[in-house]
Amino acid sequence: MSKSKANEADIVLLSREGGVVVVTMNYPQRRNAFSLKMRQELYRTLHDLAYLDQHCRAIILNGANQVFCAGGDISEMKQRTVLEFRERNLLVLNIFKLLASGPKPVVAAVEGFAMGAGLSLCAACDYVVSSSAARYACSFIKLGLLPDCGVYWSLAQRVGAGAARELMMTGREFDSQEALRIGFANEIAAPGETLAAAMAVAQRYASLPSLALTHLKAALGSGCETLDKAIETEINLQPLLSRSRDHREAIAAFLEKRKPVFVGE
Repeated sequence: MSKSKANEADIVLLSREGGVVVVTMNYPQRRNAFSLKMRQELYRTLHDLAYLDQHCRAIILNGANQVFCAGGDISEMKQRTVLEFRERNLLVLNIFKLLASGPKPVVAAVEGFAMGAGLSLCAACDYVVSSSAARYACSFIKLGLLPDCGVYWSLAQRVGAGAARELMMTGREFDSQEALRIGFANEIAAPGETLAAAMAVAQRYASLPSLALTHLKAALGSGCETLDKAIETEINLQPLLSRSRDHREAIAAFLEKRKPVFVGE
């Protein structure tokens, strides 16, 4: 796996393996807390990968030092004005939209804690690989706050409205086995093995037609909330994809009994 240049001050690290880019939150002093700098760097990184990096076909999001993200940086929560709070929340929502409905598939590799905003980041990803030792909590209510980072929508999408309501209103912790049982996690890996498992999933995503994946994520994020909207989305997008090079390549590969080579067009 190739690595980009980094130093100890980098709060977000990047490495690459083919078309997969690993984005690592790196704030060990605060258990990768979702600080303002983390939000700024994560947004910039995800935006560039989503819209500027033509070689990126899939993204893995994880945390350094065997911790995914312990939630918001409580040391930054004192003496904030309403305007400052609103501006930071808008930044968080922009990150959520990049994860949930951006053009690149995202796999979360979760070691250790995913609390508060950490849970929200996981819920916004397309696939969650959980360490068997991971712990989760939608813990905002315990700080006198509402859940953020789009988790009202994303948590219910993963576990259903009733389970999401209970997790948000109690803020209780739950383990990897419960995460798998209720549908929050897609699979469980041994501690220290989540990145390798996530890489296998991300490589599968990277091998698929990226144009179709882009439109699928957009549709799942905003185009399927009602039956009429889902039908409208299908009518608008399917004819466009039927004219794509990747669709024609898939048909040709099937007829010629070979592996398709997709170009994202």
